[in-house]
Amino acid sequence: MNSKALKYQIWSILWTVVILVLCNMKMPDTSGSGIFFEGFDKLVHLGFFFVLTILLFYGRINYQHSYSFRSLTIFKVILMTAALGGGIELLQWKIFTYRSAEWWDFGCDMIGVFMGVFSFVLLHQLDHKSLQREPKSLPHEKK
Repeated sequence: MNSKALKYQIWSILWTVVILVLCNMKMPDTSGSGIFFEGFDKLVHLGFFFVLTILLFYGRINYQHSYSFRSLTIFKVILMTAALGGGIELLQWKIFTYRSAEWWDFGCDMIGVFMGVFSFVLLHQLDHKSLQREPKSLPHEKK
């Protein structure tokens, strides 16, 4: 990725740093707070990676100045986010041992990624179809 393309990914880069910090910092015990529920951690992982995926596509759209995409772009986004999610779990397993590395966290990361990919593809298809339609003429207009 060249430096021009990289400047369009500034939000996704910043969000990645936020993810890395929050996923690897020591968290206080919140079991009795009543705010958090069992599985809250999984929901956070899903949300982090959904937002990251959207930001990656947003940067790509701004870089190329269009909504068009290739399957290779989607593959790259999935590959990069999978590497990040897997890397976080490896860090938690080997370095930040006060955090627990879990396959379920990685699974929720990927669910968030696929939700983001699905959203992007769906919105792209809806936008593409709306541009393809010819405007209907009004009944009082003559052809």
